[in-house]
Amino acid sequence: MQVALLGSGMMGKAIAYDLAQNDKIEKILVCDIDLSNADDVAAFVKSDKVVPTWVDVRNSKGTMETVSGSKVIISAIHYQFNLELTKLAIEIGAHFVDLGGNHKVVGEQLKLHEQAKNKDVTIIPDTGLAPGLVQVLTSFGSSKFDELENIRLRVGGLPQNPDPPLNYKIVFSVDGLINEYIEDAIVIRDGKVQNVKSLSEVEELSFPSPFEKLEAFQTSGGTSTLPLTYYGKVKNLDYKTIRYPGHSKLFQTLISLGFCSSEALEVNESKIVPRHLTGMLLERALGKDEKDVVLVSADFEGKKDGKSRSLKYRMIDYYDESTGLSAMMRSTGFSSSIIAQMLAEGKIEKKGVVPQELSVPPQLYMEELSRRNFSLEEISD
Repeated sequence: MQVALLGSGMMGKAIAYDLAQNDKIEKILVCDIDLSNADDVAAFVKSDKVVPTWVDVRNSKGTMETVSGSKVIISAIHYQFNLELTKLAIEIGAHFVDLGGNHKVVGEQLKLHEQAKNKDVTIIPDTGLAPGLVQVLTSFGSSKFDELENIRLRVGGLPQNPDPPLNYKIVFSVDGLINEYIEDAIVIRDGKVQNVKSLSEVEELSFPSPFEKLEAFQTSGGTSTLPLTYYGKVKNLDYKTIRYPGHSKLFQTLISLGFCSSEALEVNESKIVPRHLTGMLLERALGKDEKDVVLVSADFEGKKDGKSRSLKYRMIDYYDESTGLSAMMRSTGFSSSIIAQMLAEGKIEKKGVVPQELSVPPQLYMEELSRRNFSLEEISD
């Protein structure tokens, strides 16, 4: 069995590592426009299955020729390419998953449902952490209720030892991070789907020591397809990003001053896009070599057998000393890898472009997380 992985950055490295542990997968094409990045992944994974492969996804014909014969294609590159890659996967008859992160792109992918279904393939967008893992966790938790009232999702990737002023480190694409902070969040509120400003509605949040004092606030992308799936089934549903206290206020200041604007400015006869400059400065200042932690909280309220019930899930995952994989790489990359492997092995039956909360068997997925040493705590009333 062959799997094609597009992208060999931080998440691509984790995905390749996890794929290589599956004895049924014989070949993993690790594709990148910079072959040295793919070579680095191969050196890290240390498996003959991994084949570094040069690909420029902007060349559709060349990409198609390279990945043809793959059971599943995984996109771990910028979301701007995912729509065309979805079309490509459908054309060659391969299953497809991506790390996503942009609800507009996902909306366009969903329009290809019938085409994918007719080719007997499954396309699952947004299969990272949030969106991703939390979507399947939402399906898992929701199955414990007859009626749902509230679903509250809170997720964050943080440095274990924060440095001021932002108390943050870059744990995934800085472009994706800025998107989360400037685009509207989509929620269900009082039974209606609504847009809410990102970085708003800051609340205090607490996890076990040493994470007793945290904040959470609205950000875009985290709910993904959940508002569409749970519309009419739940009164309130929202997703907030977890950070150390004060982070949202500082980033709001940057945005209000124009540091995240995409409008080019002329500076000393040169054109500069503030967002691009801010991204470069953030990457330089917030290094990627610090040990991190991922925090996940999912709260459900509703009724079971006519009685009111509340249910909470908590997960804390740390940088893995044994592999050198960060908590964000594990939780994001492994999630995508698990779903890709389910597709490759025929464990996901639905065809078409299908959200993961409607297609991924939640119990099986949770078992796979446990096999990878993720610890999910369930707290019931």
